[in-house]
Amino acid sequence: MTETPRIALLLPGGGARSAWQVGVLRAIASWHPPGSALPFPVVCGTSAGAINAAVLAAGAADFCQASEALARVWGGFRTNQVFRASTHDMLRSGLHLLLALVSGGWLLPMPRSLLDNSPLGALLAREIDFEALACAVAAGRPDSLAVTVTSLDRAESVTFVQSSRPFAAWERVGRRGAPARLGVDHLMASAAIPLLFPPVVLEGSHFGDGALRQSTPFAPAIHLGADRVLAIGVRHPGAGRGPPGTSPNMAEQFGSMLDSLFIESLQSDLEQLNRTNALLVGRRPGPVPFGLRQVDTLVLQPGQDPVEIALAHRDAMPGPLRALLRILGVRGARGGRLLSYLLFEGAYTRELIAAGERDAGQRRTEISAFLGLDRRYGARID
Repeated sequence: MTETPRIALLLPGGGARSAWQVGVLRAIASWHPPGSALPFPVVCGTSAGAINAAVLAAGAADFCQASEALARVWGGFRTNQVFRASTHDMLRSGLHLLLALVSGGWLLPMPRSLLDNSPLGALLAREIDFEALACAVAAGRPDSLAVTVTSLDRAESVTFVQSSRPFAAWERVGRRGAPARLGVDHLMASAAIPLLFPPVVLEGSHFGDGALRQSTPFAPAIHLGADRVLAIGVRHPGAGRGPPGTSPNMAEQFGSMLDSLFIESLQSDLEQLNRTNALLVGRRPGPVPFGLRQVDTLVLQPGQDPVEIALAHRDAMPGPLRALLRILGVRGARGGRLLSYLLFEGAYTRELIAAGERDAGQRRTEISAFLGLDRRYGARID
């Protein structure tokens, strides 16, 4: 460990649930003096977490202001800012899929995706200043921004890194890291949830959601020299316990798939990292095998299940999309997990932001100690 730990911020994916991350970040920013720069030299993101990471990096000169910008966008979300959900769009998508299936692809080819998320691309281009992001990275605040995507052509996890700090591009089984100048296409690729949103072409290859093959979400931060990693997840500890004996419908199965996509890899990689740390503690002096080193982690998770919050706001979803989800099985409490990932509506996201602020406040002492805020600023900042 260095005297001043190199702390990475890790923002995994979570669809609309990622609004909870924004609340946590807003709370942490409020504990810093006004005008303070982003305190994380390394920022890593996947899927919606990659979008949050890019916004923070672009506004890194003022952490509080950047977190407020995130809260403004997420708090004012409408579904049609993320994907087209009008009656016309839902009918066209459904009929295209139906005709392709009935005709075996003769009348129409299978659609690339169920939903058209081009509005999200326009929103990102409008809200994220990529020139400011490049200047912030060049100035070393943060010195490294990593966005993870999935190569659909090569079936591997790829982390694109924009950095002003020398780093060795890595290549492991099924995953690699490569330098890049990040832009809208990288974020759109990282957030291209399979089946729902279309793949994105980058450098002549097709890429999809970064969580698809990201079995080791902590790895990019470690490759970029982190001694500590603050991970802001989106999973409630008691989530995923459905009523026994109930056969899951299509919506519930899709929700379980998204749980696995966005959540399970973070937990399994954390277990592996904790085992490695335990092996390194108290070992005899001498060379460390395989270049292993201890990396401390703090993982934050929602205190209230986002599914409960989503179900309370399901009527905020546009009618045509709600009708489509009812066909898939989102009825009553069933399909709540799927709803919690797709409900890009301000009533839901604002409550998630407030919950994130509240949850972070309850762990303020622990988080502040992990980030070294008391040591950095002396007296506690209110």
